[in-house]
Amino acid sequence: MVALDERTKKILLAIIHSYIDLNEPVGSSMVSRRFSFGLSPATIRNTMAELKDLGYLTQPHTSAGRVPTEKGYRLYVNTLIKQKSLSVNEDFLKHLSNRLSIIEKGINRLVEETSKTLSEFSRYLALAVPPRAEGMRLKHIEFIRHSSNKVLCILIAQDGTVKNNIITMEEALTRRDLERITNYLNDKLTGLTIKEIKSQIISQMSLEKSMCDRLISRALKMCREAVFWAAENTANGEISGTSNLPEFATMSQIREIFHAIEDKHLIIRMLDKVSDSEGVQVFIGSENIVPEMKGFSMVLSTYNDLGARGTIGVIGPTRMNYEQVIPLVEFTARTLTQILSEGQ
Repeated sequence: MVALDERTKKILLAIIHSYIDLNEPVGSSMVSRRFSFGLSPATIRNTMAELKDLGYLTQPHTSAGRVPTEKGYRLYVNTLIKQKSLSVNEDFLKHLSNRLSIIEKGINRLVEETSKTLSEFSRYLALAVPPRAEGMRLKHIEFIRHSSNKVLCILIAQDGTVKNNIITMEEALTRRDLERITNYLNDKLTGLTIKEIKSQIISQMSLEKSMCDRLISRALKMCREAVFWAAENTANGEISGTSNLPEFATMSQIREIFHAIEDKHLIIRMLDKVSDSEGVQVFIGSENIVPEMKGFSMVLSTYNDLGARGTIGVIGPTRMNYEQVIPLVEFTARTLTQILSEGQ
């Protein structure tokens, strides 16, 4: 990629600012009026032609002004992030903190309210995904006799999340057997994440033949059923701000967005993409890993709940106000992490 000199970069950023503000192709005269560069419209026009040749701008019509491309937005976003001087709307700071502080520290309610508040202030669609089950830490596991060969498994995480499932057994177990299995697993697994438990079960199952206690073997099989089921049943995303959608999306695009959010596998892919990254991640247009989002931009960040990571963010047009949205998402993730940690 050809590096831009400082003057050319300033003109490009000015064009992007203008397009975000006005939502219409930007001409050299407009840039000259709005920004004090001390340059003539002709000089700016020549620079705009160079930026078009380099792929940072495009021209919808021969007589029209210029519009930023995804490449142009990427340079703009990278510049904003490097500056590290973005400020958050003060009203948003107060509103979010007050709104979340009075909510009972249940992860689902917190995530829902956070999503609503973020959408209200960004004026875009907000996306919030609870932490993946694999990152949850086990507080307690319980097995309760349901019928002759069925057992109800209740899995309680340290963040208060409860998952339950009915397991079909090959042979009936007595209440005493279930108590022994419950005590054994809680002693061995409490405090571990679902991912760590899965790893331990796989390791221990390979030693099953050498085990003297058949009950331990049964315990591991039952735990495998319960934990692998919990890990697969990751919560879907929470979306807020649907009233803002018509401003930047067609009805067919709206349907595609909802389909993507409801698709558990796509959500998991998105979580995997951002879960190991620190800070805000911005995906512009075709950079999006979710096919239905390729006409939009996503600004995402992770938040933590006892080491398990969820995702919060905004979906909007590629011409979204990144300068406003990036700090909003960053502060929201930080606030959610803080409230969850204080509630433990």
